[in-house]
Amino acid sequence: MGKPLELKTIALGGNPNSGKTTLFNALTGSRQHVGNYPGVTVEKKEGYTSLDGTELHIVDLPGTYSLTAYSQDEVVARNFLTESKPQAVINIVDASNLERNLYLTVQLLELGIPVCIALNMVDAAKKRGITIDAEKLSSLMRVPVVATIARTGKGKNEVIKEVIKLAEETKGVYKFNISYGEDLDLVLKDMEKIIIENSFLTDLYPPRWVGIKYLENDSQVIAKGDQCEQSISQKLLSIVERVSKHLESTLNTYPEALIADYRYGYIASILKQNVIQRQYDINRLELSDKIDRIVTNRFVGPLLMMAIIYGLYQFTFSYSEIPVGWFEAFFGWLSDFMSGRLPDGLLRSLIVSGIIDGVGGVLGFVPLIMFMFFGISVLEDSGYLARVAYMLDKVFSIFGLHGNSVMAFIVSGGIAGGCAVPGVMATRTLKSRREKLATLLTVPFMNCGAKLPIMALLVGTFFGENKAMMMFMITLIAWGGALLTAKLLRMTIIRGPATPFVMELPPYRLPTLKGLFIHTWERTWQYIKKAGTVILGISILLWAMMTFPGLPESEKVRFENMRQFEEKSALPSHLQELKSAEDGTTSVLSPTAKLLKQRLAKIDGQEAEQALGHSVAGSIGIFLEPISRHAGFDWRTNIALVGGFAAKEVVVSTLGTAYSLGEVDPENTDSLGETLKKSAGWSPLVALSLIIFTIFYAPCFVTVVAIARESGSWKWSAFSVLFNTMLAFSLATLVYQIGSFTGFLAG
Repeated sequence: MGKPLELKTIALGGNPNSGKTTLFNALTGSRQHVGNYPGVTVEKKEGYTSLDGTELHIVDLPGTYSLTAYSQDEVVARNFLTESKPQAVINIVDASNLERNLYLTVQLLELGIPVCIALNMVDAAKKRGITIDAEKLSSLMRVPVVATIARTGKGKNEVIKEVIKLAEETKGVYKFNISYGEDLDLVLKDMEKIIIENSFLTDLYPPRWVGIKYLENDSQVIAKGDQCEQSISQKLLSIVERVSKHLESTLNTYPEALIADYRYGYIASILKQNVIQRQYDINRLELSDKIDRIVTNRFVGPLLMMAIIYGLYQFTFSYSEIPVGWFEAFFGWLSDFMSGRLPDGLLRSLIVSGIIDGVGGVLGFVPLIMFMFFGISVLEDSGYLARVAYMLDKVFSIFGLHGNSVMAFIVSGGIAGGCAVPGVMATRTLKSRREKLATLLTVPFMNCGAKLPIMALLVGTFFGENKAMMMFMITLIAWGGALLTAKLLRMTIIRGPATPFVMELPPYRLPTLKGLFIHTWERTWQYIKKAGTVILGISILLWAMMTFPGLPESEKVRFENMRQFEEKSALPSHLQELKSAEDGTTSVLSPTAKLLKQRLAKIDGQEAEQALGHSVAGSIGIFLEPISRHAGFDWRTNIALVGGFAAKEVVVSTLGTAYSLGEVDPENTDSLGETLKKSAGWSPLVALSLIIFTIFYAPCFVTVVAIARESGSWKWSAFSVLFNTMLAFSLATLVYQIGSFTGFLAG
């Protein structure tokens, strides 16, 4: 046996858009897993890599601009560094934005943790005329610096070597101090002395760092200090109060601002020593800047954004129509095939109506979902979605939301195809609790991937000639409704001031085919997995609810007597014709035999429809119909919408099951869309009413759980379910009643 590998824990930290996750994937490959940090919904990625007898346990910290502990991401990152005490940190730094990125580096070093800088995207920086002297930067900051290109894996082995060497040489401890000017340096010395003498929080943090956090008015550290020893904490706070008054009277500033100024001053003093070489014409704008002059223009930008969204829908529906038809034909063939091979009874009903017609209805939209996700990936990987967030910031501020809320809306399906769960989780970057609540309560209005099959079914069936335009209008309705609801919430139950918005615009990049296919497949596979697991389970449960207890025995006898009466009224030759047709002996029936077959099929259909009405789900649907009919929904639709509380895709699968079980003509082989179009209770107006209801009604169960975890209270989840459903029904009723009165879309 060989020598066992030595294990070292290394943290991976950096700003958002610095290539941190890309480097993490390059370092760990397939040896990684994803979970959550204890007690919070912030994602925790861990992986392993090894070199020359040393194995590294790498923890990918949330992307942050600093460790000031304003947002949950910053708190999580800092807590891991102080409590888990990794042997070193690999700090990913964007070579094109060195000054801003090094601010986090300084904070990491002040925590007393050894840092290895991975100077990433040096190729992109070079294209912009920026060259970094890595050796000089390393010498001036007294930390190892390695040039990397994370997307190609260049420099990853050098990073591993340097971080192993760093961890072994420093034993996980590093001393780093910068001057904060005479006023604060003298105060920090006094505070540090008090902290050391009383062992105040020194088991968690370096003494000088504790003093800095008190000067920065860090609520988390101060709260821990009060728990540790309140008298010492109050003593430190009195020192902070004294120096704050002094700074205000002499420099018209406060400790936190002065500390930030000196950190940037320290960084600037390093960069001015020929660390950065810029080789470009000062009058030449970068290509990204030239594009942004048009893309983010206050007049042209929004029009271009709407054109791009419309183009995305046009692309999706135009190119997915044929493969969607193939999928529908396949599941139709499979349904007929299984119906012909299985004996009549519960097993055939379960497999054909419950599974194939239910889950197949959802899987039939896989091509459309794939095309939609591909288009979204192009916009995301190119850097355009960040521009959308930038443009919409001012609009969002009018409605009481924050610029960072935009990305939560987009992730949830703001352009279609996202998911409300990560959208809700994305609100953790919002520093204001009020803005966070307003955002997480309205992101479920977006057209997530679960709603797409419903929209595609209804739009394709009732608005076939204007599919792209209709989907575009649905998107505008979702955004408009979300913003107006947010404004209502911010004016009533969650009033409070707005916070400023700062966002980095990454440079435009040409998406790679490999990246696009990976992102498209990952999202599509999640959709398929959900259909094969969650949707399958719910479909089977709802099939059972739509099947049992079924018709009373007296009703079964009545329908059997009706069949026997028809058969007795027919000639033996006609009955023989029907038997031959069932056996497959003949496919040609005489006109009289055809008429007999239709009468028997009608009786079977009536029995099936009444059996569905006598089921548990049917009883619920019928119970709700006196209310739901004001919005145009019959009892079958009610069954589907109740199932949609579990997962929105279930609406389509349940409609497929309901119309299959309750089919008036069991010989009917139409698709679900064709069936709805021919049904008496359906019209374009009913479809529009259902679309409005689907946009706004209660989030799916998993989203409800996510809202509870992010808000810290189940009361907000309950509010979301009740408020959203009441809003959705009110709007759907308004649409249906106005449409019925005016005759709009009624035919």
